[in-house]
Amino acid sequence: MHHANHYYGHAHVLARYCGLDDADPPRLHGYLQHGWNIGDGLAADHEFVAGTPVLLWSERTRRRAWSLGRRETYVVGSPWAYLLRMEKDPGVRREGTIWYPFHGWEGQHVLGDHARLIEQIRDTEPGPVTVCLYWQEYRTASVRRRYERAGFRVICHGYRGGRWERLDPQFLRRQAAELRRHRRVASNRLCSAVLYGALAGCEPAVYGDPMQLDGEDFAFGGPERIRRQWPELHGPFVDPDAARETAVAELGADRLLPPAELTRILGWHAAKVGAR
Repeated sequence: MHHANHYYGHAHVLARYCGLDDADPPRLHGYLQHGWNIGDGLAADHEFVAGTPVLLWSERTRRRAWSLGRRETYVVGSPWAYLLRMEKDPGVRREGTIWYPFHGWEGQHVLGDHARLIEQIRDTEPGPVTVCLYWQEYRTASVRRRYERAGFRVICHGYRGGRWERLDPQFLRRQAAELRRHRRVASNRLCSAVLYGALAGCEPAVYGDPMQLDGEDFAFGGPERIRRQWPELHGPFVDPDAARETAVAELGADRLLPPAELTRILGWHAAKVGAR
């Protein structure tokens, strides 16, 4: 099925949970949500075949998808939530903040003032800061060096993979290791990384210039709607309990399936039988 199912090692995590070979996971029968968004959970630039199962992270996302006309939707929980279930927090001493600036992608670059954002981070964060850039911004030396010159530790979790090439089964594990060593997680837009951090035990925050994509489509309401609908996650310091409750609901951590049921929904039953 769709190559985006393998972004960030998602299919690899699910295969491991289901007891299959996570080095070479079977192709999922359906479209798996690969990032958090405020629409139907799917990427607006992808083409989809009607009638093919849509595999969503949460009941909240399923309801949004249903309201937008999506059918054949199934709530399976996010790969991130399955990973955290399989790999417990090692309990290392947490320190500082990991900060995720809003990023672009291959088709759209980010427009915004990085210098201003750096000032806002410096004025807000109480401890050491790690800035995690998306691979595209990390490879743009002019952007990366701005954060390095500011005295921040600058990292990149890696490339997400694409069209079954340069896949990275360890992407989420590296991200989990980084989040679990930081006390706070922050971004200038509510995004997957902030929700991941909240679920992994970080104190989340969303503040600063939200920036925007070149030619960004605000069909679903954009940053203004995000601030209205998820106010509990916005601000330099928020209630961590309320934030975690939202993360559980949006990432489907309360809707994780047993391995046998997930195997069936993903269309992996034949692969499971063959692996015995």
